[in-house]
Amino acid sequence: MIPHHNMALRTLVLCTLLLPLIVAQQPASSTAAKAPDVTEIFFKKAPLPHLELRVSDAELAKLKADARNYVRATLLENGVLAGTDVGMKLKGAAGSYREWEDRPALTIHTGKFTTGQRWKDLEKFHLNNAVQDDTFLHDWIASDLMNRAGIAAPRVTHARVTLNGRPVGLYVLKESFDEHFLARHFERPEGNLYDGGFCQDLDVNLEKDEGKGPDDHADLAHIRAALALPHGTVRFETIEKLVDIKAFTNFMAMELLLGHWDGYTQSRNNYRLYFEPVLGKALFLPHGMDQILGDAGAAVLDMPTSMLSSAVMRHPPWRLLFRKRLSEVAKLIAPPDALLARVDAEVLRLQGALAAVDPALPNEHARRVRGLKERITQRAEFVAAQVLLPDPKPLALAVGASTVLRTWRKAPETEDAVLKEIKLGGERQLLIGVGKVTPCIASWRKLVPLAPGKYRFSAQGRVDKVTLPATPIGGAGLRVSNVSRGEGLTGSSGWRLLSCEFEVTEASRDVEFILELVAAGGSAAFNMESIKLKRLS
Repeated sequence: MIPHHNMALRTLVLCTLLLPLIVAQQPASSTAAKAPDVTEIFFKKAPLPHLELRVSDAELAKLKADARNYVRATLLENGVLAGTDVGMKLKGAAGSYREWEDRPALTIHTGKFTTGQRWKDLEKFHLNNAVQDDTFLHDWIASDLMNRAGIAAPRVTHARVTLNGRPVGLYVLKESFDEHFLARHFERPEGNLYDGGFCQDLDVNLEKDEGKGPDDHADLAHIRAALALPHGTVRFETIEKLVDIKAFTNFMAMELLLGHWDGYTQSRNNYRLYFEPVLGKALFLPHGMDQILGDAGAAVLDMPTSMLSSAVMRHPPWRLLFRKRLSEVAKLIAPPDALLARVDAEVLRLQGALAAVDPALPNEHARRVRGLKERITQRAEFVAAQVLLPDPKPLALAVGASTVLRTWRKAPETEDAVLKEIKLGGERQLLIGVGKVTPCIASWRKLVPLAPGKYRFSAQGRVDKVTLPATPIGGAGLRVSNVSRGEGLTGSSGWRLLSCEFEVTEASRDVEFILELVAAGGSAAFNMESIKLKRLS
């Protein structure tokens, strides 16, 4: 038996070792921790519910006519009435949206038609179909780790769901970004809350979801103006007055740690922006984290392309702050033992609900989770090594030398744009195709730090039945960031050489290379071995 005084000493030492990480995780604007309430108990300890939604034929006809508007429904929990006239609508983007007859993702607003009605003290929550996560655990893991890092993220649990008597299986249940969520995390919840929408950065007027502030988007405009200032001290001081940079580097570090490729940092997507009244600064909140941990080797130190992330990484003091925070939050998964233990415990909670859907599902789910746990372990090893590396240096090309640019990332600005790597006639190609939504705006992108000099960016491109939309610049082409291109390829053609020239005058600049298609129809392809950068002088 360990003597009492030794046990106390060990506890004191352990607390001392963990204190730096715990302190760093506290959100700058959060209120003091509160005792668990009914909602907290539901998300953390309660058995998973069986939720049934019943919709009349008349309301169902309204839903099918306009799936994004609320209709009236009845909510039952484990066969017992839990809400009458609750609001219900379909949700989801191109990857997750499903029709009512399939496994639709749903938003439930208990007080939409009945003022003050709540369920588990929630006025609004989401039932996500997890069609892009066969473990049902990605959102749950991401929310858990984000909150442990001091970032306000919606709580997550699970539920078995039935729609008008039709079982549709296990769902991910998430609380909503609403005034109750804000009140739980912030001393003053009346600030403006904006929805980042689909692949939108801060250079557009985002949709306002909550808040008592002005509706003129002036708060967004101030940040936009600050980001447009010339590179220098005034720019960074102005940005810091408007955005909580310490909190944002924490947000960036967590998105990159989780490999959240579809978030703000890397894709200008899946985020909320809250203007916190006490500090008077903007805070980023994470969203749509159902595709995390897909690539154990996803980069954590590469230059991101979103406006604010890029500004942070270009300013040495802020980049240093980011690197420090990345090293701290890496301890949340490296070593992975504590996280893996929590995953195992949550899987046990899911077993009964999975078996109720299909007796074979628990074993199949366990197989999928084993793959997830392997990726977590690999991710922990990768990140632990990455945080020790120095910052990447600019690409050094001799005058007259060229290099093939490889490893491109998808950047769709239209939800159902087709972006894939193909092999045709022995040639590897990057394809961009128009989906049902037009005009289609989509691209392949790559960010490279470059030393001073003049450069030429070139590639072989071809098009197939490309038609122009009603935009000033259309067709297929290539360019570099912040430089507009000329006329693009249209119609149908064989391979043609495309090129553009540009100059870097700074000591180092992160240049984003873009292969793009803006069209009403058709497709474009770029020969991967022909995508080159040459230094001219």
